[in-house]
Amino acid sequence: MAEIEGPGAIQHIWMTPTGKWRFSILRVYWDNETEPSIECPVGDFFGMGWNEYSPLVSSAICVNPGSAFNSYWVMPFRKKVQDHYGNVNSAEAMTLYYQIDYTLTEVPADAGYFHAQFRRSNPNETSIYTINDGIKGKGQFVGVYLAWGVNNNGWWGEGEIKFFIDGDGKFPTICGTGTEDYFCGSYNFDRDGKYTEFCTPYSGLHQVIRPDGVYRSQQRFGLYRWHIMDPIRFETDLKITIQDLGWHLGGRYLKQQSDISSACFWYQAEPHAKYPKLPDWQTLEVI
Repeated sequence: MAEIEGPGAIQHIWMTPTGKWRFSILRVYWDNETEPSIECPVGDFFGMGWNEYSPLVSSAICVNPGSAFNSYWVMPFRKKVQDHYGNVNSAEAMTLYYQIDYTLTEVPADAGYFHAQFRRSNPNETSIYTINDGIKGKGQFVGVYLAWGVNNNGWWGEGEIKFFIDGDGKFPTICGTGTEDYFCGSYNFDRDGKYTEFCTPYSGLHQVIRPDGVYRSQQRFGLYRWHIMDPIRFETDLKITIQDLGWHLGGRYLKQQSDISSACFWYQAEPHAKYPKLPDWQTLEVI
């Protein structure tokens, strides 16, 4: 997609890809590195992990009709940037139109490089979903998108998000109070007995796919939280988990086996730790 000599910074990316977005992989390499700093299916990078359009209006990511993906994450580079885009399922063709807007300018010595990593657990069998456990170095976490598929009845979001920072052991530095609370909602995202979508500059429940009605199995959700005004900084390492716990109407926690995918975003000084191998297209597929 691009090969740009630095120093400079990518300031905006627009694209409109066809085909199954989970099969199209975005990879970005900073300053002649051999391992990508961004490796993520394009749908998840832009908050569309279910291969279905939903409007998303935020400070960092906007998705506009009909399938216009926009990123406003600032991505500095000092020597060079290479943007790659690949279709991992050659049996299903796709078409890509895109534009990358950048500036050539000096980059401050303390500016970090932008990173993005994808993970998926389907089904999640441990009641704990790991968003990232391999961040090594100095930097700051700036956001996460979750595509959360619920395979049980009832409320699904009792899980606590936990940030283990700079050598934390059993107890994290930051511990949340519930899934909807972390994404800046409350009380099950419920108004008048139904889930209510919302988009704000820094957080949202922008997508609810309702095949069976409110609180019924097989619903799918898209959520985002951008830590732009409240970045989570780390000096040596960072691990992020969120519990996959629901609430039974009888008044007890409910172990779930959800289909959860995540795109995790952060800045850090290079080099970064090598990412886990991306799943093959059969494992990536939304079923």
